Amino acid sequence: MQPDDRHRGESVLARAARILEAFTPDEPELSVSEVGRRARLHVATASRLIAALVDEGFLARTATGKVRIGVRLWELAQRASPTLGLREAAMPYLEDLHAVIGHHVQLGVLDAGEVLFVERLSARDAVINVTRIAGRLPVHASSAGLVLLAWAPRELQEQVLAGPLPGYTAATITTPARLRSVLDGIRRQGYIVSDGQIHADAAGVAVPVREDAAPMSPVIAGLSAIVPNDGRAPSLVPALQAAARGIARRLQ
Repeated sequence: MQPDDRHRGESVLARAARILEAFTPDEPELSVSEVGRRARLHVATASRLIAALVDEGFLARTATGKVRIGVRLWELAQRASPTLGLREAAMPYLEDLHAVIGHHVQLGVLDAGEVLFVERLSARDAVINVTRIAGRLPVHASSAGLVLLAWAPRELQEQVLAGPLPGYTAATITTPARLRSVLDGIRRQGYIVSDGQIHADAAGVAVPVREDAAPMSPVIAGLSAIVPNDGRAPSLVPALQAAARGIARRLQ
């Protein structure tokens, strides 16, 4: 089967979208042939579409002949970002938390069944953390994701519980029974401390950020800190909860 036989008749826009989706945070620059392979397009088709995207500023060529996401695409995304108001409201509190904690503080939202991180502050010598801005993690394995899943629609909860629940360390939640128990605990106590689920040396602590200051208003984000897995993560809960309340007040 040729690379794009399965996509005959699809729109140019759909093919262009697959080209843009070929880039990842770990691989922001790709050769034309690699883009074509990931987008399941013939090299000639990929080359033609890439040239058009470069002309419009959505992609840019590097000095080595590779391509990357262009500045114009970032500019347009910023104008329409549904998380822009949330990020602006959260930033003063993220900065205060970061000054106190000295490791990682981050803000995640639920998107397509995953947690999407829309803001993150870090430090040079902070504990290991695999997340990044515009990066994603499974909801069952991250502290922010678990907080979001705890208040997610029932349909999404059941979908995640049905699996798969891949493990990253021995501490990762990998069974539906344990996940149900953890989600019940989050709703009961209002936070999660997640020790070593993604990396054995790191612990995550997360709290919900609500739409406004009303106690039972919808949860729209997860505010989390990633710190060394040394047993001290629970002490950060009050600071995170105070910050989450401040963000909610600014969103009103």
